[in-house]
Amino acid sequence: MSDAKDTPTDFIRQMVAADVAAGKHDGRVQTRFPPEPNGYLQIGHAKAICLNFEIAKEFGGQCNLRFDDTNPEKESDEFVQAIQEDIKWLGYEWAKICFASDYFEQLYLWAIQLIESGDAYVDELSFDEMREYRGSISEPGKPSPYRERPVEESVDLFKRMRAGEFEDGAKVLRAKIDMAHPNMNMRDPVMYRIKRMHHHRVGDAWCIYPSYDFTHGQSDSLEEVTHSLCSLEFEDHRPLYDWFIEKLGIFPSKQTEFARLNMTYTVVSKRKLRALVEANHVTGWDDPRMPTLSGMRRRGYPAAAIRNFCATVGITKVPSISDIALLEHAVRQELNKVAVRRMAVLNPLEIELTNWPEDKVLEVEGINNPEDEAAGTRMIPFSKHILIEQEDFREVANKKFFRLKLGHEVRLRNGYIIKCDEVIKDADGTIQKLLCSVDLDTLNKNPEDRKVKGVIHWVSRDHAIQATVRMFDRLFSEEKPEADKEREFLEFVNPDSVSEATAYCESSLAELPRGETCQFERIGYFCPDTELSKDDALVFNRTVALRDSWAKKV
Repeated sequence: MSDAKDTPTDFIRQMVAADVAAGKHDGRVQTRFPPEPNGYLQIGHAKAICLNFEIAKEFGGQCNLRFDDTNPEKESDEFVQAIQEDIKWLGYEWAKICFASDYFEQLYLWAIQLIESGDAYVDELSFDEMREYRGSISEPGKPSPYRERPVEESVDLFKRMRAGEFEDGAKVLRAKIDMAHPNMNMRDPVMYRIKRMHHHRVGDAWCIYPSYDFTHGQSDSLEEVTHSLCSLEFEDHRPLYDWFIEKLGIFPSKQTEFARLNMTYTVVSKRKLRALVEANHVTGWDDPRMPTLSGMRRRGYPAAAIRNFCATVGITKVPSISDIALLEHAVRQELNKVAVRRMAVLNPLEIELTNWPEDKVLEVEGINNPEDEAAGTRMIPFSKHILIEQEDFREVANKKFFRLKLGHEVRLRNGYIIKCDEVIKDADGTIQKLLCSVDLDTLNKNPEDRKVKGVIHWVSRDHAIQATVRMFDRLFSEEKPEADKEREFLEFVNPDSVSEATAYCESSLAELPRGETCQFERIGYFCPDTELSKDDALVFNRTVALRDSWAKKV
């Protein structure tokens, strides 16, 4: 276990520490992360992943990865593989991989046990009738006319359900609990339903499938999970979780809930993320605008930044919404430490260096990362024609403008000091290029007789490589896209959430590995797109700007 001083304190860790100290389960800690493989993991899942894996690590325990694959309708091997990839990328390894479908036979036998003990029965009410009989929060339900059918008859019918004798939806198996219970989940919940559908893992071996509630706690029990950690929406399911374990007399896993992670300008519901994909508002689950881990990875977010963000948000019982700017701050902090620096120009203005020989090309040395000496240096070509950003030049400017202006000097990053001597314009008055002179004695050193404050980036015109850069804005135009009950959340999708531009980049960017994020100096952090970028047609995604510019827009 980690030193307590190094371990964040929250109510779950306090609970686990108390259990270990009391020798509960012989001091053993077993957690699990149990996604349903019906979509890609998103930032909310990252909080649960970090919590389960970190607690296991801190207390010398283990964490399983278990797929709760009880609903074959939208589950697939694609999602199983993507989930594993995301967890590994986030930096975690599971003790073992499990599937709820591994336990189908045992769950079936337990269902028979509950029927035989008088705690379950086969029901034939239609879906609408069952909903009507269930009652409401303010009114008790009423028992199904099949609730007291003989045990032997329910056992026989349930076995015939498995054998495929009945149509889909014709019968269900329900727990017999309390139709007047104030918790609606305890009003004879469905344990099994008939659904002839091909399962991604067990094929057509089953035509009945257990419900989530009849699977989850028993799966925890089978794996002897000591601490079953769930988000708050499962709090009302805990009494049912405990009821099944108690009635079956199996290992007493304990469920504890915490507040899920929500963020501004974002939705994290898998159903809503799927709607974004299916309605073509995004290009797929891994679109860099999506809050999925695969989308964030493609955008260039470092896994460490997501882990740090989850640690900053913390674990509480109180629902809240985190500002997406907090996540972006964590991304900037991490990338500032690890990202290499490169130069690129998005809105080019040409400079001709009048006192530089036409054919001379000099390799100047550039520091890869001033925060990391071990990152070393690279060589950058410097020649007679260079490109700078248009916004880095003004013909006339006040004393607070420290970039290039007519008749004044500025330093080129990793290079020389230059002075703008003349502005060349076309007939319409549009600036075509600048004529500048180079102080040849200022490569990586300051002149002794004057101070030059400004520093700007640049690229050699004849050595620059062109690349497409994709700029991303908030996916939603509203801070809380789900808050308006009168409007569908899709109505708030930002139509301008992505734009493209051409960048002129220093040649070393052609060698940057796909998926590795770098800093375009003075512009932002960018990452070669893993799907679109090719050796002869580079495409960069902007990971995040150098500072939060969103507040200025709103």
